[in-house]
Amino acid sequence: MPAPRVRWADWGEDNIGVVDKGTWGARALCRSADPDALFCESAVQSQAKALCTGCPVRTECLAHALDQKIEHGIWGGMTERERRALLRRRPTVISWRRLLETARIEHNRQADENREPDGGLSQVS
Repeated sequence: MPAPRVRWADWGEDNIGVVDKGTWGARALCRSADPDALFCESAVQSQAKALCTGCPVRTECLAHALDQKIEHGIWGGMTERERRALLRRRPTVISWRRLLETARIEHNRQADENREPDGGLSQVS
């Protein structure tokens, strides 16, 4: 069955199908990408996943795909196979968005704690 010819960034946070400037889809790096590049198969998927590297809304995108159980395409840097495996490993997760946002906040908090108080500008004599 061929993948649908829909760009993922066409979907809003509420899954209505319209992206306005206030939603994460409007800030996605793949927003102007060719849909065929994101809904591909096999070895070409690694090229599509590379587009997600450094995307400012990668977490939101992945959470959306997991919460909506989207079956096709690259979302948040993961293939459909990778997302299915993750969903099988964590069947009790109710909100992937909440889980991933909480994990991001905790990661940022720990990173802040590990920084030197002066921002690493001190010199050793």
